[in-house]
Amino acid sequence: MDTLVSAGRVLLGPRGRHITDAAVLVRGDVIADIGPRAEVEARAPREVSRFDCPGGTLLPGLIDAHVHLVLDAGPDPVAALQGTGDAELMHGMADRARRLLGRGVTTVRDLGDRGGLAVRLRDDIAAGRLPGPRVLAAGTPVTAPGGHCWFLGGEADGTDAIREVIRRNIERGADVVKVMATGGGITRGGPAIWAAQFTEAELRTVVEEARSAGLPVAAHAHGTAGIAAAVAAGVDTLEHCTWMGRDGFEVREDLIDAIAAKNISVCPAASPDWRGFARRFGPERAEEMFGTLRHMRERGVRLIAGTDAGIGRAVFDDPVSSLEFFQHIGCTPAEIIDLATHETARALGIAHDTGLLRPGHRADILAVDGNPLDDLQALRAVRLVVTDGHPHIPGSPGLRP
Repeated sequence: MDTLVSAGRVLLGPRGRHITDAAVLVRGDVIADIGPRAEVEARAPREVSRFDCPGGTLLPGLIDAHVHLVLDAGPDPVAALQGTGDAELMHGMADRARRLLGRGVTTVRDLGDRGGLAVRLRDDIAAGRLPGPRVLAAGTPVTAPGGHCWFLGGEADGTDAIREVIRRNIERGADVVKVMATGGGITRGGPAIWAAQFTEAELRTVVEEARSAGLPVAAHAHGTAGIAAAVAAGVDTLEHCTWMGRDGFEVREDLIDAIAAKNISVCPAASPDWRGFARRFGPERAEEMFGTLRHMRERGVRLIAGTDAGIGRAVFDDPVSSLEFFQHIGCTPAEIIDLATHETARALGIAHDTGLLRPGHRADILAVDGNPLDDLQALRAVRLVVTDGHPHIPGSPGLRP
């Protein structure tokens, strides 16, 4: 049966464009009609399921471009992962996907799992066996021997081994290739967070192998040397991009210009706990890092939304706190909504079917009380989430009405 969802306003985007007293008609898994409520109701079938959010807002479902569903966001997510078998891990991943959906997230990009588990979860959700957001899965990240996240199984020494890891992920059905261009903070005993793990030539091999399968490349890159190599290699997105060097921050204006010119999107992967991170890291150093992202955006670099959910304190049920980071660096609520919907969809290569409310797009819809254009906190008041045409009520046992 078709579903008619109406509200006080519908955000058509971009830049806050909206219509008031409006409705969206969902037919199957797509948006069939959208416009003023009276007009859409007149065109709708007589037999239609209805959901009304008076005084509320309809907008595209949120997109989280950086999650790790295999990690539990606890105090030691790596130890928890290593001590958990695949069956129990899948159960936890399904629960975390359900929590994301309940907060209005209708698409996630999973950037690192073990043994292709995120691909399995993706397929279960797509088949309707489990509730959850659309999942774009990277599979096992490519890393150096003993490198960042080696415990996920993607160690590769040399170009032949790099190709082998990528081909294994492709055979499992990966949607994107993830490479650890530098060290990272959760890998005990691994390379320093600023240290490059691969040469430019090796990263070119990653991009070449991914392109041969029509897949984009996401590069984890904290250190400036790794950022430079990834940009030169032609990756599609940079994750974190914190400009770290051996002796502190090493921001390069020429690289910022190259990132903008090459249309490489940057996902800061701002944890919902980014304020706590600032306290632990030190307010001055944190503000230097945050200010650099502000500067990059002013220079034309496209930022996209991601939470790094799964890492310690990066929970799966608070995307709004992560979006508040962009408010901190100067974005308006309208800009943040754009960033968390169609801007991130564009960077992930899915803007042709999601990220905006328009006929023919996937029915990925979020209904909230209030007006998020006035106050981003309205995004916390989730009334209904529609993903791929399936309506879900947050808080219900299976999320479905």
